[in-house]
Amino acid sequence: MTEAPYAAIDCGSHSTRLLIMQGDQSRVRHVELTKLGAGLDGTGQLQPDALTRVYGALDRYRKVLDEHGVRPARVRLAATAAARDASNGAEFIARATEIIGAQAEVLSGELEGEMTFLGATRELDPADGPFLVIDIGGASTEFSFGGSEFEAAVSLDIGSVRLTEKYIESDPPKAEELSNCVTYAGAWLDDVDRELPQARTAKTVVGVAGTIATAVAVEIGIPEYDRDQIHHFVLTREAAEDVFRTLATENREDRAFNPGLPAGRVDTIVGGMAILVRIMRHFDLDSLVASESDILDGLARSVQQ
Repeated sequence: MTEAPYAAIDCGSHSTRLLIMQGDQSRVRHVELTKLGAGLDGTGQLQPDALTRVYGALDRYRKVLDEHGVRPARVRLAATAAARDASNGAEFIARATEIIGAQAEVLSGELEGEMTFLGATRELDPADGPFLVIDIGGASTEFSFGGSEFEAAVSLDIGSVRLTEKYIESDPPKAEELSNCVTYAGAWLDDVDRELPQARTAKTVVGVAGTIATAVAVEIGIPEYDRDQIHHFVLTREAAEDVFRTLATENREDRAFNPGLPAGRVDTIVGGMAILVRIMRHFDLDSLVASESDILDGLARSVQQ
């Protein structure tokens, strides 16, 4: 008997994504750059235009779920940092639930880290552990640690969108703006040292989400997104620093011409790269393994279980 399809939807601070699985096979992956967290720090609320973008994506995903025969009971619909922090997060969750027909939930920072770890390490050899998984999002960054099983995670209230809105005003960014980004990101990493000291014992460091995938795509210079080229690519610290220098010294118009840089990330990639390079410096990482399997895959696996 064929197993019924199941799905996960991740309403992140920067993107809204859908994964439909059947058995252990991925059938459908969709991503839309909806920027749910845009304007959140300045107002404390999810903005009307951001909500409209996400609701539109969810409407389209509902149709895709129907086309593939995915029942609402087999869908896990989750939101992360932007919904956690917004005063109108409950209203968003109610509307998302109505659109999809499955109960939406707001993940805690630790659960977000656990689901990311579950997805990012599922294809890796346990002998390469313990693993540290780093997820640079739009409004938060998670560090997750474990071996064959998840052990612990810490979530920081810093992300590519938040850092961009806080410090980057000029085009191209001024030297002091870039310095402020890197310094501010570094201050948050003291929390990781204190709350997740085992992070420094990891044998393999895995990086997930849009900033890291974009860094890899720009480093390779691929003209359009190619999951197979990005997935498990080893990104060196030297390459990350080079991508950061290149993108940070260009104005927005010139930056947009870099192969591998999605149009929806042109405005926020410098903030995201500032976080990435500061992490690699802080933990003295020579490299990390990029993974295109992440929280979305972890959420889907939790449905299957």
